[in-house]
Amino acid sequence: MRPERPARGPRPAFSRAQLTEAAIRIADAEGLAAISMRRLATEIGAGTMSLYRYVSGKDDVIELMIDAVVADYTPPDLDLSGDWRADLRGLAGRVREVILRHPWIAPLSGTRQQPSPNRVRMLDTALRMVDGLGLSFNEMLTVIGTVFAYVNGFVESELAEAEALRRTGLDLMEWMTLQVPYLQSVVASGRFPMVARMLTEGGQDYVDVGDRFAYGLDRLLDGIAARLPSA
Repeated sequence: MRPERPARGPRPAFSRAQLTEAAIRIADAEGLAAISMRRLATEIGAGTMSLYRYVSGKDDVIELMIDAVVADYTPPDLDLSGDWRADLRGLAGRVREVILRHPWIAPLSGTRQQPSPNRVRMLDTALRMVDGLGLSFNEMLTVIGTVFAYVNGFVESELAEAEALRRTGLDLMEWMTLQVPYLQSVVASGRFPMVARMLTEGGQDYVDVGDRFAYGLDRLLDGIAARLPSA
């Protein structure tokens, strides 16, 4: 990314932080595709060319946006408990909350990203969470990456469900209720005994999405714990 100090010229009426905040507002409301240098200039009330004193283009803006959002993964005042499971659980929960607030970052989470202050702090903090477990750095990075992969996959399904609700006007339970007649007709053949049992035994108590997230995460952490050198 271009250094924070702007190029020579008249002092503009905005900062790079304000430019980043404006870009995040646009993306939160309309998606990443709505970001353009012209749109940003309009949003902050500046000339389009003046933005290039701070950033080299849209890609640079997106890097700034990602770094700003990632800051909430591991806040500077975050205190680690010393319990690696609790710390990773807290990290996973924060990442989920941040992505749900800023859905545009979801498809960017697995891409190659330039090192930046908040990303480096996040990585250092995550490594400290699993330090002392007898793992090599490759293993520590794999543990962290696996937790992030779980969060990203789960949140992708949440975002897809939110889009389905927006498109159909039906929440998940309402939609599932509409599918029951077809499923009942199919299982009447006797060829799908587990689905038949599901229809009669399961589904009475729908598990809250937050509880499902926590359950899956805890099972993942159980698997990691079972493979630790001290296990």
